[in-house]
Amino acid sequence: MSRTEELPTTTKSAVLNKVYDMQIKETPVKEMKPTDVLVKVMAVGICGSDVHFYDSGRLGDFVVNAPLILGHESSGQIIAVGDEVTGFKVGDRVALEPGVPCGKCEYCRSGRYNLCPNVKFMATPPVNGDLTQYITWPADFVFHIPDDMTYEVGSLSEPFSVSIHAAQLMDIQPGSTVFISGSGPVGLLAILAARAFNAGKIIASDAELSRLEVAKKLGATDTIDVTKEDIKTKVKNLTNDHGADYVIEASGNNHAESDALLTLGRGGKIAYVGMPAHDTAPLDIMFMTTYEPQIFGVFRYANTYPLAIKILHDHMDEAENLLTDFYDLEHTRDAFERTRTAKSDSLKVIIYPNEKLRTK
Repeated sequence: MSRTEELPTTTKSAVLNKVYDMQIKETPVKEMKPTDVLVKVMAVGICGSDVHFYDSGRLGDFVVNAPLILGHESSGQIIAVGDEVTGFKVGDRVALEPGVPCGKCEYCRSGRYNLCPNVKFMATPPVNGDLTQYITWPADFVFHIPDDMTYEVGSLSEPFSVSIHAAQLMDIQPGSTVFISGSGPVGLLAILAARAFNAGKIIASDAELSRLEVAKKLGATDTIDVTKEDIKTKVKNLTNDHGADYVIEASGNNHAESDALLTLGRGGKIAYVGMPAHDTAPLDIMFMTTYEPQIFGVFRYANTYPLAIKILHDHMDEAENLLTDFYDLEHTRDAFERTRTAKSDSLKVIIYPNEKLRTK
């Protein structure tokens, strides 16, 4: 095993004891296997799913029944490499893919490992996440980030992978029209994904004007303020009554989930990405039987990290627009409260488990 120093055996971690009860604790560092690397975590982004666990104690069927380390959007620096690891060395800057599948089931063997029923995914009970100073992780799910990419942008590889996966599932074609419902971090990153797939027109919606301004900076050709305009009418107007070719529903709002389907043109495709507050939303069956849309559910991603990192590297300055708030590990609870409550002037909140690299 190669290393730079005596390896840590404990690490400071942000642990969710129960709803709203976040505590910084010393936790053990998992022992390395020959196929693992040990990473000093430099930046972690807070995801909406983390907030669901924080303020509700659950997300769908996943329930927090024991203390849990949150966080699954991370980048860092390798400080030790297992004896069987190739392609990495101490000092490498990396992004961590947070899901480790079994590698043996039919889904893994077909390449759709995001559907593996036995996947171990960071910060999904009972698997601990990466809001910790040091984490041991399989090298197969660690990816180099360029030297000129900041750790903060590197941590966006995880949420951006969701948008990439949606674009790949729908097979977005050059010159097409893409409507993105909801301009939170994943929706905004979906704009970059649509651009990477050479969409001709990209329409983004949201209830917050500040987020629509960021959408324009990231490349949206048109925006819709849902507090003033009906998305069905507006999308039809912007497409000469044709409707969108593709829709990425990223808001998780049940009303928007129903209406977003109706913005499609005939034979269009919609991908549902946003995690809803309620499990069900009504769908217009008459529309579905006359317009023949294709509907995709999006569960995480598979085989996306190299492409996500490349696109982010090509658009680093634009991606910086998503980074709005920065906290050290000791103030993790404040960071979660900021994410939970500040929708108008906050997008991606970053936590630094080790040294704080930026201030607001």
